Amino acid sequence: MKHLPHDSFTPDVVELSTAKRGKSRDSMLLSAGLEIEGRAGQHQVRVRNLSPGGLMAEFDRPVAIGTAVKIDLRGIGKVGGKVAWATQGRIGVSLDREIDPAAARKPVVAKVEPATLDKPIKPILR
Repeated sequence: MKHLPHDSFTPDVVELSTAKRGKSRDSMLLSAGLEIEGRAGQHQVRVRNLSPGGLMAEFDRPVAIGTAVKIDLRGIGKVGGKVAWATQGRIGVSLDREIDPAAARKPVVAKVEPATLDKPIKPILR
């Protein structure tokens, strides 16, 4: 199969894209809360990839480039940023501060409280 220079699937283009951004991205599927400046409430989005400086998320409503946002990422918390690009069904967000993408991948562990009994158990005597 012959690849054209503009073919986005060629390794050269992928390497250039990564080099331009300076950091590699982790592909994932992570639910997060998105707050958009000037809009009420929090929207649930699916983060598809995450890097120390940005992310790409599925979002089906139009958002202007440059709009300030806050995204609540599991294991990281709320992080501010700006919409860097938007296309049908997806947005790219440039984060205000660097994050550790590995922290978002860590499993959520629920605290297990020891069981408490209202009444002591009586031994069965035979």
